[in-house]
Amino acid sequence: MGALPKKSSRLAAIGALGLGAACTTQAVEADRDAARSLFEYRGVQTRLLDDEIVNFQVEMRGASSSQDVSDYAECAAAQYTLIRGYGFARHVRTNVQEESGLWRADAVYTVSPALPRGLQTIDAEVVVADCAELGIPTV
Repeated sequence: MGALPKKSSRLAAIGALGLGAACTTQAVEADRDAARSLFEYRGVQTRLLDDEIVNFQVEMRGASSSQDVSDYAECAAAQYTLIRGYGFARHVRTNVQEESGLWRADAVYTVSPALPRGLQTIDAEVVVADCAELGIPTV
């Protein structure tokens, strides 16, 4: 039967695993930033469906997944929320499709001055700041 490694050896191994995970996370973020630089944001169309219900249609090229175009729609929704003088939005639905490298999202959000009920709410100021940091355009 083999002996258990000394406590200090186990901690060193755990530390090495953590360092490896940090390097992996940094590598993934670097790859994501490189991919994001290839994104071509092609515009946003906004339609008011009701006083506080808004439809956003966005297009982009170079997306690596539906999440990229959904993020673009969320950034547009957050900026629009601030333009209307509100502070919060709630995601209702997003439909994404891709054809020949052109990604489209058709998203619906409610906008409101107070935090709405629901799980998919956004603080518009925070999201707009995140979008700016990530280089995702807003309205």
